[in-house]
Amino acid sequence: MKLLALVAVAGVLATPTAYLQSQQRPDGGWGTPQLTAWAALGLSAAGADPGGALAYLEAHESELTQPTEVALVACAEAVLGHDPQPLLARLPSRPRAVNEAIWQIFALRQSGRPAPRAVVSYVRAAQARTGGFPWTRGTAPDSNITAWAVQALRATGVTGTPISRALVYLRRLQAPSGGFRLVAGRAPDAQSTALAIQAFVAAGARPPPRSFAFLASLRRPDGSYRYSTAYATTPVWVTAQVLPALVRKPLPLR
Repeated sequence: MKLLALVAVAGVLATPTAYLQSQQRPDGGWGTPQLTAWAALGLSAAGADPGGALAYLEAHESELTQPTEVALVACAEAVLGHDPQPLLARLPSRPRAVNEAIWQIFALRQSGRPAPRAVVSYVRAAQARTGGFPWTRGTAPDSNITAWAVQALRATGVTGTPISRALVYLRRLQAPSGGFRLVAGRAPDAQSTALAIQAFVAAGARPPPRSFAFLASLRRPDGSYRYSTAYATTPVWVTAQVLPALVRKPLPLR
């Protein structure tokens, strides 16, 4: 009976949020500021306690070197109730890549600030003929950047053709299993699927059928998520990115 009780308790505890919380270190972080920011966003989306994540992030701001890292941590700090103005001041006035512009929008909107019209226009102008968005201009689109672009543009009030075209692009990358590929020809993975779900939710559209079932197929007994059917790499990062999709919350979190 005791063994059965322990198994039952373990089953209750083996949730994605419990898994992430179990991986948090005594200093409040998850090893790096970037990973800590993702974990904090995932836990916050699910309404779970991120512990000392904010104190860790504030203590490690000097380690951030890339604009996307700065914006990511700014998003997490804003979600955790801190005004990230010092980090926002470090963002470039003119993003050098589409991904930088997207994350600048996320950081500003998450902290309650408007996104500059020029930055929004920069993202919109990067949309390819296929409807997808690339990491930077001159490169091929992929599902992850496209999904983030949809969320960022919707956060600034963009509707209509740019959004619908992007969703058409994403649908082309859905595999028969329900999962989404990063690009055509690759196996579907948890993160691409989660981001696609967030994009559809942000657009006010129903996530494609079987997408949640695909994620469920990748869940491990400890509550974490595999990256794909073949690989179980970076479980903290993967699980943190899956969580907002499970509760149908796009970026910026509300």
